[in-house]
Amino acid sequence: MDHPEQWPQQHLVLRTPRLELRPDDDAGLLELVDEAYRGIHPPERMPFLVPWTDADPRYLGRGILQYHWSERAKLAPESWSLHLLVRLDGRVIGTQGMTGLDFGVTREVDTGSWIGQRHQGRGIGTEMRAAVLMYAFDHLGAEHARSDAFSDNPASRRVSEKLGYHQDGLRRLAVRGTLAENLRLRLPREDFVRPDWKLQVEGHSSALADLLGAPVRA
Repeated sequence: MDHPEQWPQQHLVLRTPRLELRPDDDAGLLELVDEAYRGIHPPERMPFLVPWTDADPRYLGRGILQYHWSERAKLAPESWSLHLLVRLDGRVIGTQGMTGLDFGVTREVDTGSWIGQRHQGRGIGTEMRAAVLMYAFDHLGAEHARSDAFSDNPASRRVSEKLGYHQDGLRRLAVRGTLAENLRLRLPREDFVRPDWKLQVEGHSSALADLLGAPVRA
């Protein structure tokens, strides 16, 4: 008796002119930990909703591993997070995440990412987000994408603006015990500003589409 593919995302590869994005694996996660220890943002700023980079350095790496392992364990068609390791010249430099909640109904994804500080300012953040948006819109049938950025994080906001996102509200949050304004951003598929390059996709399959709650519509 033939059995269905149990972990079809392991075959997925997204390629852009400079980058390769693949679902996380343990060897790649160890490289991701090394990049995190090199630094992601200036210590006086916090670009994340959850200030995970403030963790005790003795436990930061273990926390990164445990987070990604727990995300794998929870993956299901009705609620999933696909974490793609971003490689430049064969080395992991960050991660690009995409999540879906009841995606088969909502047709909406949410994205989040980080890359090492030493790689920032080169357009890599835009390139990797564009890659997952093209995958979501063109292969999964997404109709909307969401993201967010703090009002004092112009780099993240510029990435969203380049790709066509619109502001869709504001949340006031306490981060590190101080007030922070978080901008909610939304991108309808028809407003996506596509890059001038083509995304190469390998390993997308009906089994993966089913796992992500995105079977082909009749």
